[in-house]
This record gives sequence, structure tokens and C-alpha cells, in this order.
Amino acid sequence: MTTDDTTTDTDILRANINNETSQINWDELQRFFAGGWLIYVDANTNLLDVAVAFSLDDKDEVSKWLTSGEVAKVTDAQAKQWHEENAAFWANVVKPWVLIQPLKPSGAASPDKNDIH
Repeated sequence: MTTDDTTTDTDILRANINNETSQINWDELQRFFAGGWLIYVDANTNLLDVAVAFSLDDKDEVSKWLTSGEVAKVTDAQAKQWHEENAAFWANVVKPWVLIQPLKPSGAASPDKNDIH
């Protein structure tokens, strides 16, 4: 019986990004928004997949998300809403970008903390 214990560079990158994912409040993100470095990831899109694609400069995958709206620069309207709500996010830094995903959509129940999309 043979097992495949091969770990790829992408697997290592993914694990490192996962370990660096953390929760952060909007007030700590405002300076990144002001600098134009804040990227929103839709709640139905896997934040870790997006961070890996950004890290690998996977233009095809990133382009698909940008076109569909699943990934986008944070808008003024979003920033205003999140400021008013004192929203919290999962966040990942893929320089120069900071990728964020709301911990819970507006009006929704809190998801299990292990349920990062």
C-alpha cells in the first residue's frame, strides 16, 4: 500500500496563509481602505483560495472573481456601512493587498468561527 506524502509549495503556502489569517475590526482596517489596498472577498467565496491565488499571481482565477464581483476593492458605501456597524472581518495580507471577509453578513447569525469561506 502506497501513500502520497508529497507536499507541494502551494500546500505550504496555503498552510502559511491559513496560519496568518486573523480577525480584525473595521477601525483597524480604515487606513488600508484610505490607501486603496483593501480587497473585499464575498462571504460565499473561500478567503484562503483567494489569498493563495493573489500570492501566486494567478491572473486567470483572480480575473474570474473580479468579473463576477466575488472579489472587489472596498467601496465608499461598504466602508461607511462597516464603520457604522463596527464590523469585524477575517483578514489576510498579500502585499500590498489586505484581503477581508466579513465575519458575518449584515443581519445574519454568527457563523461557527471555523467556517471561514
